[in-house]
Amino acid sequence: MITRRTFASAGSVALLAACAQQGSQQTPVAPPPEPIPLLPAHYGAITDEPYPIPAVPEGVVPERLWRQEVENPYPGETEGSLIIDPDAGYLHLVGKDGRAMRYGAGTGAAAFEWSGTARMQFRRDWPRWKVPASMIARRPELEPFSVANGGMPPGPGNPLGARALYLFQDGVDTLYRIHGACEPEHLGKPVSSGCIRLLDHDVIDLDKRVRHGVSVRVLTSAKSTGQASALPTAEM
Repeated sequence: MITRRTFASAGSVALLAACAQQGSQQTPVAPPPEPIPLLPAHYGAITDEPYPIPAVPEGVVPERLWRQEVENPYPGETEGSLIIDPDAGYLHLVGKDGRAMRYGAGTGAAAFEWSGTARMQFRRDWPRWKVPASMIARRPELEPFSVANGGMPPGPGNPLGARALYLFQDGVDTLYRIHGACEPEHLGKPVSSGCIRLLDHDVIDLDKRVRHGVSVRVLTSAKSTGQASALPTAEM
């Protein structure tokens, strides 16, 4: 038999349960963080180059910017061509059978961005950095690394990194390069003085795949401020 006391006791329990439910709704438990995907092994430390290349830190480079084979988004381009999309932060090497190799790339910041078509004239392993006069005018502290002074020796700290691909137009050096030494946290972002920067791991891979004399096309940025340069006036 349910007495008045039993009924009152049951009501108290129900009231406490309702309060507990309301309290849990007001302080929801945060979901666990998404696991950070492990970088592919090819982003580990490289020890067989003239200078050591450290491993890319985990959790810094977004997965979309990892080197990977993808469906070719530029089917009208000649096999072997290089296409750079500064807004997406991608460099594509057009391959066979509708495929392409895609690399994350850092591109030119505002006032240094550029677009156009050039020719990959030659490449260098661990190049010297010869600072253009126009850059020295802005940053006089770079004078010791001018063309006249022989440039900066290769190795750690050299802004060109492990490889440089030199871009020419109509036989004239544009002063633009595709090169390594991109800090992982800057990959895919417009932070350079116009050059196309890759991770050292990726520029070494690209250098092995790319053919001498191929076409290099940099797409016009949709974010352009109207200050984009024509190719021959660009800087490092």
